[in-house]
Amino acid sequence: MPVRAYHCEHADLPLPPHHPFPFEKYRETRRRLVEAGVLHADELRPAPAATREQLLRAHDLAFVDTFLAGELDADHQKRIGFPWCPELVARCLASAGGTVAAAWDALELGGAGHLAGGTHHAHRDRAAGYCVFHDLAVAAYELLAHGQVRSVLILDLDVHHGDGTATIFASEPRVYTASVHGAGNFPKEKPPSDLDLALPDGTEDEGYLQAVDQVLDQAFAEARPDFVFYQAGVDPLQGDRFGRLAVSHAGLEERDRRVFRRCRQRSLPVVWTMGGGYAKPVERTVRAHCGTWRAAAEELFGALVQ
Repeated sequence: MPVRAYHCEHADLPLPPHHPFPFEKYRETRRRLVEAGVLHADELRPAPAATREQLLRAHDLAFVDTFLAGELDADHQKRIGFPWCPELVARCLASAGGTVAAAWDALELGGAGHLAGGTHHAHRDRAAGYCVFHDLAVAAYELLAHGQVRSVLILDLDVHHGDGTATIFASEPRVYTASVHGAGNFPKEKPPSDLDLALPDGTEDEGYLQAVDQVLDQAFAEARPDFVFYQAGVDPLQGDRFGRLAVSHAGLEERDRRVFRRCRQRSLPVVWTMGGGYAKPVERTVRAHCGTWRAAAEELFGALVQ
């Protein structure tokens, strides 16, 4: 079975020269995956824009409307890391909408991915760290609001703690949040998830995979989910500019395989998003993101990928 995927290339964001965010990784990851046969053209779809109704399940009205109108104050806009422009609005709506669409497809297909998303630093009332609207929260509340699921696990293996995820769902018993992240990484303040495991600088494959297994065991046992969202950031990669861990490409792909295998063994639908990844040259980051999709294709759908 081919992998269903959403992309945001129709909502590209022009950035100033020398901006630190590697936007080219999205297009290049998609190109490599198509070239390798992991993604097929008939299963690769443009992400729809999230609706205001969908956004307001996860975000405050004042924040949503102020951002959409381009009226955030200068300090708030600076915390995002991107300059406001109509293209940023379109990108943020597509980033949230793509994860929502993938979630609906995963209910039918068992799994679907988004070649963007993972915006886990977005809070209910504010944006930060390249994240405006929390796509995972918007999608989780979409399924809950329509009675499609009863218990959701949001598993975050980005090197950065998902502080927005933790705060948005702090009082939501239907959503269990779990994170494995670098102790020394952004954000400085790390509000508690339901389950957190912070790793010391320089953690390599063996220690990292042990931590992932520990969190998988505990999270699946405690959450008893019927749906999984997986934030598959690849910034635990050794040498990532914004990370402080030392996981290899092979270690990251093995991490992904363990997550997808766990979902398949329990017949749980899963949506995965890209999340962080800032290694230079960008080819190192693209290789890591492609590993996530290869793992999904093989572990969830039995595809043989070269």
